[in-house]
Amino acid sequence: MQELDEVRFLVGGAQGTGLETAAQVLTTAYAVQGYRVCSFREYYSNIKGRHSYIGVRVNSEAQPAAPRASYHIIAAIDAESVFMHLDDAGKDTLFLYNADLESRRLGELPAIEEETKKYVGETLAGTGYGESLGEAICYIKEVKGARLVPLSFNKVLSEFAESRGIKVFAARRYANTILIAAIALMTGLGLDKLQRGFERRFANRPRVLEDNMALAAIVAKELEQYKNMVPIRRPKRKPRRLIVLSGNDAVAMGKVVAGMRFQSYYPITPAQDESFMLESIENLETSQGQLGGVVVLQTEDEIAAITAAIGAALAGARAATATSGPGFDLMVEALGWAGINEVPVVITLYQRGGPSTGLPTRGQQADLLDALFASHGEFPRIVIASGDHEEAFRDAVLAFNLAERYQTPVIHVLDKFIANSIVTMEPPTPESFEIDRGALVENPDKDYKRFSLEHPISPRVFLGTPGTIVWYTGDEHNEIGHISEDKVNRRLMYEKRMKKLEIAAREIPEEERAILYGDGGDFLLIGWGSVKGAAIEALKVLRDQQGLNGAYLHIRMMEPFPARYVSKVIEEYGVNRVIDVENNYTGQLARVVAMNTGHIVWKRVLKWTGRPIYVDELVHAVPRVLGGEKEVEVLEYGI
Repeated sequence: MQELDEVRFLVGGAQGTGLETAAQVLTTAYAVQGYRVCSFREYYSNIKGRHSYIGVRVNSEAQPAAPRASYHIIAAIDAESVFMHLDDAGKDTLFLYNADLESRRLGELPAIEEETKKYVGETLAGTGYGESLGEAICYIKEVKGARLVPLSFNKVLSEFAESRGIKVFAARRYANTILIAAIALMTGLGLDKLQRGFERRFANRPRVLEDNMALAAIVAKELEQYKNMVPIRRPKRKPRRLIVLSGNDAVAMGKVVAGMRFQSYYPITPAQDESFMLESIENLETSQGQLGGVVVLQTEDEIAAITAAIGAALAGARAATATSGPGFDLMVEALGWAGINEVPVVITLYQRGGPSTGLPTRGQQADLLDALFASHGEFPRIVIASGDHEEAFRDAVLAFNLAERYQTPVIHVLDKFIANSIVTMEPPTPESFEIDRGALVENPDKDYKRFSLEHPISPRVFLGTPGTIVWYTGDEHNEIGHISEDKVNRRLMYEKRMKKLEIAAREIPEEERAILYGDGGDFLLIGWGSVKGAAIEALKVLRDQQGLNGAYLHIRMMEPFPARYVSKVIEEYGVNRVIDVENNYTGQLARVVAMNTGHIVWKRVLKWTGRPIYVDELVHAVPRVLGGEKEVEVLEYGI
């Protein structure tokens, strides 16, 4: 078989059947060999039982950053996964399924929602197939053109149980290893290399490691005929070092590098994994010895979380809280308190599908306007939006530097697609980071004024500094911090705070707040957050396949907004050749662009199903919008 530069596979099954472990083992095994990997996880908001799946891209050279709509391998652990992924199978896709389940019928599967059952049933019936899994398998082969890989899970697990001296029901806990071993076999990843992935996952559980390798050997023997069916080319240059991490992990690591010493949170998807990561490294040690610790406090609610972080920041710690949309809504009053008191607190906001509880485990980009305008009144805030894992890492450091330099809250916005995807990344070098704690006073004199009007950014002193009393109040206050409603004081104090954004806008280069990728003159995509990966790859596909040469303007700082630079780029293309790409209904970034530049971008590619934007659907949508077939193209690919 011809070697491929990239192999894409999907593993599907019920939540709680070890899919995440499967992805972790395979991602690590490929990464150890120098491959670039990215996996995307989609799951329902219940704890166990409903369908979940992980799509993985393994590339021998380039780092993948967005999902594709075609797979070389689909591995289904249960009947639901076969029915749910009919549309994902394509010509020559290797479709692994449990042959013991062929008599199962669509109507018998309670874990599939009725709306989805109706769609799947109509899809099968429309081409003359019934609703049994056997019929669905025929559809996948005869209509979609996939190559079937039937395997009796009962046979494999029975042999495994006998060889390891355990009961068959106990062996079923290892069913996910069937998928792991099959994919490794088909892509040419040997058992010895696969073992490295298992060792990473089960380093302290030697018996489990041995069991998994024993089962993998049985699967390899059963599926010998499929060995190297979709082989991936070896990397030409093996990176010196790769780390495997989620977006949550990237932010947590960035916060530690930034010197954060206090994080508060209330558990909420998809933010909670960041705090769980920080809890696992509360005591920091290196080869040079003990570095100190990060205090991670789980509070009773989000109101307590942000107020605790504010208190820690006033006392001199670099402090943050992490939350998602519903939690951020609860934090809004305290956010205003931090604004009027010039508190350098960081809020990490992971977007998910709203409003209200919405889609708790699905993604969206609909909290941009919320981050920009939450809380009554006006006060300066800085809003950063990361587009990938490396940006998330670096922006976590930047957020603290900006918060303390300008003494204002910083909201670091990410989306679920970044938070829950796992990628390979070269570790950032420590010397590339600087710590800027802003204007501080260690030994203030008796005339110290916390809110001095001499400069918009008043030197601050930490609460508890010996011999110093500092007043903070939610009311308007004078230079000392005492409540004052005097009209002149109000005007001057208000101006003092608001001028911070003017200073920040002058000092932070606009080309760092918005970055242009590509130099094609046919069209311009604008977007933010996780759109970055899909947009940049779509540009390459459109150029190679359709001869369309475009560029992508990635806007990563929403406040202060890089108005002059964005306006200049849009004018160079002409607004009729600009397309806004977002995961929301109203085109929130386009609204922000219009508000700051006066340019109204009417052409839009939008998606609000809770699923990420796939490269392929963006490639299909851009020519349609550009050619005038539609002004707004709505995407909906993905189960």
